Amino acid sequence: MELQDPKMNGALPGSAVEQEHEGFLPSHSPSPGRKPAQFMDQFEGKTSFGMSVFNLSNAIMGSGILGLAYAMAHTGILLFLALLLCIALLSSYSIHLLLTCAGVVGIRAYEQLGQRALGPAGKIVVAAVICLHNVGAMSSYLFIIKSELPLVIATFLDMDPEGDWFLKGNLLIIIVSVLIILPLALMRHLGYLGYTSGLSLTCMLFFLISVIYKKFQLGCTVGHNETAVESKSSPSLPIQGLNTSCEAQMFTADSQMFYTVPIMAFAFVCHPEVLPIYTELCRPSKRRMQAVANVSIGAMFCMYGLTATFGYLTFYSSVEAEMLHMYSQHDLLILCVRLAVLLAVTLTVPVVLFPIRRALQQLLFPSKAFSWPRHVAIALILLVLVNVLVICVPTIRDIFGVIGSTSAPSLIFILPSIFYLRIVPSEVEPLYSWPKIQALCFGVLGVLFMAISLGFMFANWATGQSHVSGH
Repeated sequence: MELQDPKMNGALPGSAVEQEHEGFLPSHSPSPGRKPAQFMDQFEGKTSFGMSVFNLSNAIMGSGILGLAYAMAHTGILLFLALLLCIALLSSYSIHLLLTCAGVVGIRAYEQLGQRALGPAGKIVVAAVICLHNVGAMSSYLFIIKSELPLVIATFLDMDPEGDWFLKGNLLIIIVSVLIILPLALMRHLGYLGYTSGLSLTCMLFFLISVIYKKFQLGCTVGHNETAVESKSSPSLPIQGLNTSCEAQMFTADSQMFYTVPIMAFAFVCHPEVLPIYTELCRPSKRRMQAVANVSIGAMFCMYGLTATFGYLTFYSSVEAEMLHMYSQHDLLILCVRLAVLLAVTLTVPVVLFPIRRALQQLLFPSKAFSWPRHVAIALILLVLVNVLVICVPTIRDIFGVIGSTSAPSLIFILPSIFYLRIVPSEVEPLYSWPKIQALCFGVLGVLFMAISLGFMFANWATGQSHVSGH
């Protein structure tokens, strides 16, 4: 599916920016034969288009996919798909802004773009936002491992998941972090993870196929607890939604719908990974990297839409924020699905760790050559921090909501628009030109989105409604 909005990504056709900066490094970049200092130690130009799509798609598709059916239950099918399409188009447009700015100044580091646009403070802000967002993403992935892996192992062994010590979720995430995530996170180059990203995407495709199959196998599950795991919420609490029957809602609204837009926005954020993937792309150009982004976003839009639709049409308004908990844990197919999802999110963690390490290196060691001890130390510290967060944070929806309402608008809307307004020269695009007016409106939309989403979530917390619907 082509997700480029002709009015957005075509904002600069034939302009000086497109003509002069189609190649990545413009004529006023450092002298030929000499790379910018911040990329002297970077591996570049050897990752294929396909592997780049795998890595970016894996960065986009995370644990947010498990909450999309819940989001659809509180918006309706048509409104959900319209919002999802809008966010996908806006994500593609923001990547267009980001790549245009990178081409103008010949910089492939998000943090360096922040410094170029806003000075040293901009570099610190960008690094902080990237770290906040990706730590939140890693936390949500490990939270799924914590909640699902004990159930899978207990089913295999026919044991009580609350029983023996080796079925404790906190212990299992530490083991997974040490034995699987850490070795992959220690790789020097992101391109090497293309194969594991492909495996991760295959697992999630199996998850989608299984959700579609279970819809037709189970039929209407509302009121039939034998087909699904009972809700963890109190039975006396009413299910949030406009109906509790097998009737799909095209449009609906309730107090919980304001969690849904942050979930969708969080599900499309891949911006911290864009420039590192661009750095390693074979035959890099703005047009080629934009094509990688459009293919990745289009594929994930299709996967998100199908997963949410069939998940919602299985459980309707009773669907929980963690959809896998709705199925019987003794179902062999669902057991395989849980294993596939666990493998997929485990293999995604190293991909989202790379931009955090890159941001910290740009911030703390900008002029230092590559060092294996520092490379390893940063990975270890990050994994320890994320494990602590997962053990302490009680619900996955709170992670989605808070992080999605703060860092996602910054990465998708606010920062790319600021970069474009500050970096693209006025002689190339005057301040009152249509592309810059578009970018300004784009940034304002991000600020409004952040304020409204946070406001409604805090209001829900204050009234005690945030723990309804399965938490």
